Parts: sequence; structure tokens; C-alpha cells
Amino acid sequence: MPIAPEELHRFLSGIHPYDALDTDALEALVPQFVQRRLPADEPIYAFGHPLEGLYLVHSGQVEIRDENEVVVSLLGPRNSFGERGLARDGIAATSARTVEETLLLMLPAYAFDALVREHPAARRFFDRSRAARPRKSDLAHSRVETLMAPDPLTLPASATVQEAARAMAERHVSSVCITDGPTLKGILTLRDVSGKVVGRGLPFDTKVAEVMTADPLTLPPSAIGSDVLHMMMERHIGHVPVSEGGRLVGMVTQTDLTRFQAVSSAELVAEIARATTPEDMARVTARIPQLLVQLVAGGNRHEVVTRLITDITDTVTRRLLALAEERLGAAPVPYLWLACGSQGRQEQTGISDQDNCLFLDNAATADDMAYFRDMAAFVSDGLDRAGYYFCPGDMMATNPKWCQPVGTWRQYFTAWIAKPDPMAQMLASVMFDLRPIGGTKALYEDLQGETLEAASKNSIFVSHMIANSLKHTPPLGLLRGFATIRSGEHKNTVDLKHNGVVPVVDLARVYALQGQLVEVNTRARLEAAVTAGKLSASGGQDLLDAYDLIAETRLEHQAARIKAGEAPDNYLAPSSLSDFERSHLRDAFVVIKSLQSAVGHGRSMLG
Repeated sequence: MPIAPEELHRFLSGIHPYDALDTDALEALVPQFVQRRLPADEPIYAFGHPLEGLYLVHSGQVEIRDENEVVVSLLGPRNSFGERGLARDGIAATSARTVEETLLLMLPAYAFDALVREHPAARRFFDRSRAARPRKSDLAHSRVETLMAPDPLTLPASATVQEAARAMAERHVSSVCITDGPTLKGILTLRDVSGKVVGRGLPFDTKVAEVMTADPLTLPPSAIGSDVLHMMMERHIGHVPVSEGGRLVGMVTQTDLTRFQAVSSAELVAEIARATTPEDMARVTARIPQLLVQLVAGGNRHEVVTRLITDITDTVTRRLLALAEERLGAAPVPYLWLACGSQGRQEQTGISDQDNCLFLDNAATADDMAYFRDMAAFVSDGLDRAGYYFCPGDMMATNPKWCQPVGTWRQYFTAWIAKPDPMAQMLASVMFDLRPIGGTKALYEDLQGETLEAASKNSIFVSHMIANSLKHTPPLGLLRGFATIRSGEHKNTVDLKHNGVVPVVDLARVYALQGQLVEVNTRARLEAAVTAGKLSASGGQDLLDAYDLIAETRLEHQAARIKAGEAPDNYLAPSSLSDFERSHLRDAFVVIKSLQSAVGHGRSMLG
């Protein structure tokens, strides 16, 4: 028995994006849905066949499989499917079959097209691409929440001026907010202490309530930077508390505005280039988290943010190499310092370890090796002091194995390709991301081309590399849920690095190997793989969209933690996302799983 229009209206009004439609639009849409009740194990559509429309599960369960018949999703009530094929060319990109008796609502293709064309909310929901965000790096387009210092210093009105001055000195701040519980009552600044207390000869045990500025002007976190600047200029003040719902949440000072406008990757690079000690560089790199927040808030794409942050790391490395030569003398033979890992791929975020190695000219002697051991120690120690912690796997130039003449490196690669055991796969994966940083680049150029050619021609090695690339899987659970971490410090979160970004990095590396592509950056590899025909245009675009969304979600999560005064990490709680964000993030994981399945089936044909 079909469900009544009134019930269907109620059902749709509780699901995004239909809940964003006005009453007339929703009422017009309801009769266009076709109801279909299907038994268990009934096909709905097949891969590669034309789609009738968009499907929405009212009750029951539906299993979605990719072209290799691998289950990529299990859908329950309120979940839709088929939009990916409809948005592309009307051809199904998956197959669908019921798991149990299921009631489906089908919106015909013409009605779906009209829905996304006429309603922006629907268009945003069903468009799985990551739209380019406008750049907003100036105060006029930056929200106060990205500028403010969270957790401002507070004291009760009963505190003395001396207690306030001592608290400000200990926190290295120039103001204290006077509160009654969560309610802001006033503000006391160092200027107030100087002018109102010291200048008038008041005793230090004067209560702050007597000299504070009562009921100070405030702004909400949603205000923009120019609001703060204009308020400061008009009212001749240097501190603006930030409140939300009557609750104090932050503080913006003139120093914050100056710092926001002054901090740029170019400025940090310039300061590092002038640094004379590792400690000088560490003081500069300590501002990278602030730069990350500013770049993310400014609407920069993830590949721009990570490139700028990596440029700073490259500059630190080259400056340390120069300082090492000043201390140790000129290098006895030509050398090349290379980065691998995220620095090699130019994909560093707010947290990074160091992965590096040294290639030496074949003329290097045993005596020369002592010089390069000292150089490696100086540079790696300097990087550690600057916040790039030592590689847990000891993949660093300080390890004698990774500080060798080019001839030895050539033997390494030859051996790994000839006998691709698990350790060889891991090492090759790391070393395929090598990028020269400082020294004689010619030491690597020939070796890179030779290695790619030899590796791509060895089907067994390629097969093992593919198997290695499938070890990290997207965090997908049943019924459109996420497979979150079950216990420990990061319980109920998903690891956006190892289960989100890394699977794409691994896939891109395989495509680059198969196509002998010299690109190292993940996004550049995917684009080059499409151009080279190693990845279909549609599959490539899906994977790029998925990668963009996950990488930007990761950066936004890190920026949010930094703004909250916490260390950046990669562990995101899905519960912190809106339904819209969760839906898109999970669809991105489904795309990755589908591409892993396709690569895995290709691997079996190589064996």
C-alpha cells in the first residue's frame, strides 16, 4: 500500500536538502516521487545502464556495489543514491540491489535536473565537487573568530589591581576581563593600571571594579576584522572582547590585527633566510600554526596552504645546510639533500615529522662520510628544534643507510624492484616521493628516470606496490556510518590522515609508477595520470573531488584546534559535522574505496 502524500511530505521535510525548500516547492515535489516496493535481493539498476532517476530509501536496506561487484555502501532509510551518475551523464556509476524488502522513492531524472537547477540548497547537496572558495585574506573578509585569542584572562570584580597586574604579567597579555561567572562586567588594561592607578597614586590593593572600564564594547565571533579595526579607531581603544550569547569567548587586540596583516609565508621565509642559529628559526616556525589558521580562514585551497607551509620547511632545511657548511667547512664532494614523505610531496600541514636523506657523489671516501654524518646531525637536530620532530621510523639522513653515494642508492632501488618483499614495498613507497631540497640536483635526475622505467616494467613489483597501497582503507561503516576508532585517546573519531589522505596518496603513487610520471605532489600525480590515460577522466575527477574535500576538512579541523588553543591533529569526530558535511565526507570515502577496488582488480590481472 503506497504511503499518503501527507506522510511523504513529513518524511521529506526532515531530510536534507528537501528541508531547505519552501512549502510551495516541497508540495510541488511530493507528487513527482514514484513509490516502489521491492522484495529482498531485487536488482534496482545495473552498472553502466541508464538511470531512471534519483532513489531515496523510505524503509528497508539497499546494497551499493562498484563495477567489480565490491560492496561500497549499505544504505538505510533517509539515504539517497544514484546522484553521482545523474550528475555526470545519466549512466549508473554503481549497481544497486535490495538487501531486504524495501520501499523506494524514485524522483525521475527530469525532476531531479529541475530540482538542482532551481534550488541552490539541492544543487550544493548533490554536487560532490569541492567548489573553489574565494580568497579572503584581508580584514574585510576575515571573521573575528579567526583573529581572536580564545580563553582570555579573567578575574572577578573582587580581585585587586596588584593581582590583576601579576596575572597579566604571568600570561604575557595586556588586558584582563572582569567577569561574574560567564558574564562580562568590565575590562582592565595595562594602560588603565598605568594611568588610573599609578598615575593617581592609588594603592595596589584597590579593587579592579573601581578602575575597570565597565560594560565594555564587544563584538560577536561572526563580526569581521574591519569591524574591530573601525571600532578601535573610532573609540580610541586597543582591546575588544568577543562575546556570544552573553558569554565571553575571546579577545582581539591591536597586536592581533597587526599580526594578522603581517604574517605571511613570504615574511616567514625572509626571516628564516636571515636566521643565524637554529633557535632563531624555531622562533619563526612557531608562527606556522597562526599562518595555517590565517590561510584556511582566507579561503585558500588545501594545495595552496600545504605548498606555502612546505616552502617554509624547505627554506629552514636549506638555511640549516648553509649554516652546517659555515661550521664544518665546504663539502668535500657534491651532495644532494632530499625530502620524502609529506615534505617531498609538498603537502605539509600543521604537524609534520622529518623524512630526508643524502645522496653523495660516487667519489666520496670513508673520510668524507664523517663530514656528512656531522652535517646530517646538525640539520636534523635543527629541524627538530624548529618543530619537525624526528621520524619514528628513522627515515632520516642521520641513519647511515640513508646517507650514501649515488651508486649505493642505485643498488637500493634495483634490489627493491627485483625482490619486492614487504620492507622493500614500504621503502620504495617512501623513496618514490623524493624531492631535491639543497645541493647538486643532477645527482638524482638520472636515477629518478631509470628507477621509474625499471619499476613500471616489472609487473610483479607493480602488483606488490598496488597491494601495499590498499593497506589503508577509508573509515566506512554500515548503514552510511563511519567506522570510528573504538577506544583510546581518539575514541569515536576518524583519522583523516591515515584513513583519508593516505589512501589517495598511495593510489596516486601507483598511477605515477604505472605511467612513469615524474610528478611527486599527489594532486599533480592524479592530474598527470588522467592526461596519461592511466586514470579515466571521470574516475580522476571523482578522486580529485574526494581528495580535495578530505584534505580541506583536515586543514579546517587543524585550524579549529589551533584557534581553540589546542595542538593540531588529524582526528575528527563525525558528530561535530552537520548532516550535509557528514554526507559529503562519507561519499568521498566511498569514491576512494571504489577506486581502490578498481586498482585491486587490476592488480589480480597482473599476477
